[in-house]
Order: sequence, then C-alpha cells, then structure tokens
Amino acid sequence: MSDHQTYDLIIIGGGPAGLTAYLYAARARLNTVLIEKLSPGGQVLTSDWVENYPGFPEGIAGWELIEKFVAQVERLGFNKINAQVSNLLLQDPWKIIKLVDGTTLKSKAVVIATGAAHRQLGIPGERELVGKGVSYCATCDGPFFRDQVVAVVGGGNTAVQEAIFLTKFARKVYVIHRRDQLRAQKILQERAFANDKITFIWNTVVEEILGQEKVEALRLKNRVTQEETVLPVDGVFIFVGLVPQTAFLEGILELDERGFIITDAEMRTNIPGIFAAGDVRAKACRQIVTAAGDGATAAFMAEHYLSRQKKA
Repeated sequence: MSDHQTYDLIIIGGGPAGLTAYLYAARARLNTVLIEKLSPGGQVLTSDWVENYPGFPEGIAGWELIEKFVAQVERLGFNKINAQVSNLLLQDPWKIIKLVDGTTLKSKAVVIATGAAHRQLGIPGERELVGKGVSYCATCDGPFFRDQVVAVVGGGNTAVQEAIFLTKFARKVYVIHRRDQLRAQKILQERAFANDKITFIWNTVVEEILGQEKVEALRLKNRVTQEETVLPVDGVFIFVGLVPQTAFLEGILELDERGFIITDAEMRTNIPGIFAAGDVRAKACRQIVTAAGDGATAAFMAEHYLSRQKKA
C-alpha cells in the first residue's frame, strides 16, 4: 500500500458541497485533499445570478459566490488535485481512489460530492447541433443570441430562471413545457408571466431539433391533441433535470433508480466511511444552500468516523 498517496479524507467534487466539506475538514485539521476535474464551483458557475443564498440580500453572481467559497478554504490551505476519478475500490479499512491518469490515492474516509449534469432530451438533432444552437447553459451562450429567437425546454426553477435571463439578449423566448403548469418557484413564475418577451407553449414536447449547420427550428408535438408543428428558432436551451455523476460508483454504493446516491440524514452511504453530499445525493431539494449543509454534515460525520477508527 506504500505506493498510494495517503490522506485522512478524500473529497471528490469541488462544488458548494465539496468546498464546504473541505472547509469543515480543514478546520478539524484532517489531512484532506479535494479532487475536481474542472475548476471549483460546479453548476453554480453556470448561474448568472443567485438570489436565494442567505447573506446576500441583493443577490450575487454565481462565479462571485464561488470565488468567496474558494477564498475561504484557501485561508486554511487548499490541497486540490485537478483530475478525474475513474474508480473507487474498497480494501478494508482503506478506500482506494484511482484517477484517470493512473494515480492512486487512499484514505479511510471519502466524501462524494460529484454533483449532477444536465439531462439531455435524447432526440434527433440534439447531439449533432450542440454548440451550434443547442445549449445547456444560458449564462454561457445567451449573449450569442442577441436579437434572435430562442426556446427554453423545461418548467422547473432553472428553466424559468434561464428564460428570464435570456430576455436580456433574445428578442423572443419560447418556454416549452410538457405539462400545463410550471414547477418553478412562484416568484420566478410571476416574473416570467410578467415578461412580454416570454411566450409559453404548454403540454408540448420537442420531437426533433432541425437544422444543418445550426439550429433552424424545432418539431413540436402537443401531448393533448397529438398535433405536430414546426417552430422556427435560432437556438434551444435544454433544462429538463439532472443526471448524477455516479457512473464510477455503480456496483459499489447503493443508488436509487435514477442513479443518485442513497444516504441517511447524516450523509452516510451503505459503505462505512463513505459519505455523499450535494446534488449527487438522493433528496428532494437541490440548492446551493442545501449542498453546503450536506457538505458540512458529511465532513463532520467523517471526522467522527475517523476518530472512532483510531480508537478501535
């Protein structure tokens, strides 16, 4: 086992859950490393404006909030590895983390905070036209659609919030939702309904994204009447839920039917010493504030687990 880099705690994922877990672990003086394949921040970096994180009454830009998270952990010494995890192996009492580049790390406790990615529609034209009018990030790509017509697919908080954001650039935004009412928070619904640039298309699904070199139109189907129509648009933004980043955990941890990690209220998974936090966890509410709370709990419980291991 001497060829492995050894830590007290390994945190996988650098979003709000992972960063908060690191903050609490560092304050507990645990020898900790955080593994993040991109830059810290997770999906918050794709949020134009965050209004529901406590302490910022006027709201704060997503990137700025993450800057503050990172600055806080850096004050305690931020031990971070930019890499992607390929596998997790169990060799009691050790957890072996294998990275894509072949490096292996080991610890007795792990916090998994790998988050979730935007779900795809899985329809013709979607994959072919990604980056050519198909997007999953309004903050990233909205400015490319100045004075153009775009569609947003979805009816939750993210879809409605991003539709409102897109009205800063696009001259018209269609919101296409498979149901006859939105799931988004009422305050977001009120803003969207009051915005004269937004038009809602209810009880409708997108069957195909049309276009050769770029998005030109959407083929729609009304779920009630079965009528099919073609809607000319210059771009389409898709926000239809999340896919947990748990492929490397299948067969190791207990997952729900959608692939989210099942934990108890203390963030414990079915494997002692492995905890999960944030959007990757099976739970009802996926928000920055709940991710941070999960991360704090996971690190706190990991510290307790490790102290018991030392006494054993």
